[in-house]
Amino acid sequence: MAPFDRRAVASVASPTCFPGRAERQRSPAQETATRPNPCAAGHEPLARQVTRWVPDRLALALQASGKGWRGRSNPIVRARGALAACLVALATTGAAAQGSGGAPGDFDFYVLALSWSPSYCESAGDRRDEGQCRPGRGLGFVVHGLWPQYRRGFPSNCSAVERAPTRQAMEVAGAVFPSEGLARYQWRKHGTCSGLDPTSYFRAAQEAREAVTIPETFRNPVADRREAPIEIARQFVLANRGLRPDMMSVACTRGHLQEVRICFAKDLRGFTPCPELARQNCRAGEIAVDAAR
Repeated sequence: MAPFDRRAVASVASPTCFPGRAERQRSPAQETATRPNPCAAGHEPLARQVTRWVPDRLALALQASGKGWRGRSNPIVRARGALAACLVALATTGAAAQGSGGAPGDFDFYVLALSWSPSYCESAGDRRDEGQCRPGRGLGFVVHGLWPQYRRGFPSNCSAVERAPTRQAMEVAGAVFPSEGLARYQWRKHGTCSGLDPTSYFRAAQEAREAVTIPETFRNPVADRREAPIEIARQFVLANRGLRPDMMSVACTRGHLQEVRICFAKDLRGFTPCPELARQNCRAGEIAVDAAR
């Protein structure tokens, strides 16, 4: 059995697990310490945001629970309290990342999702949208949605009272989305989190789409081919001034091109970095790019 290392336990219970009030009260000596932070291991941005999800009172209460042993700090109890706070923070943030609810207009940036229509129409089977997949339409990249995003995770279905799009709003949507059904679904799930009314949301989606130049090789694909995801990303970067690989991702499913997702600033005035999304880039060596039908 390995010897008990009190210093290791104390490092796990470091007050750096508690950003906010507890962290501000650290001494100068503690500020210069370089002990590892278990909350931040692999989740540094998350640790900095713990106070968004765990109130200071909970953190301080857990920290205070470590007192014992003649007034000294009990490292084992402190470790339990610290780990409990980390778990609460991770669980709560995980729930937010799943996209359950949210305040309309409270988000960090947008993602414009451009779906490769041939892959969708081939894989959806009986569930496919006939308006999008009708033979002869010859669609390539189509707008899947404009999604409000947090730096970690995303909101969805932000309105308790459904506000159905008007006929005017659907006319705007018709110039952006490949089908009415998709437009209505995107409004309910993502548009309600934008803080915009339906017409303004569909216009924002149109503005984002018009800001993206589709590379020449994807504009009228007449033959099936295979390409590396990194090469698809490179073509988009070359075709769009200001776009970088850390501002987008290429998504694949079952060895086929699924989507290209591009991150926009909240005001839609330019592309913006989105490291979490960029890390989700398809890792396949090559993927199939089906021709438009």
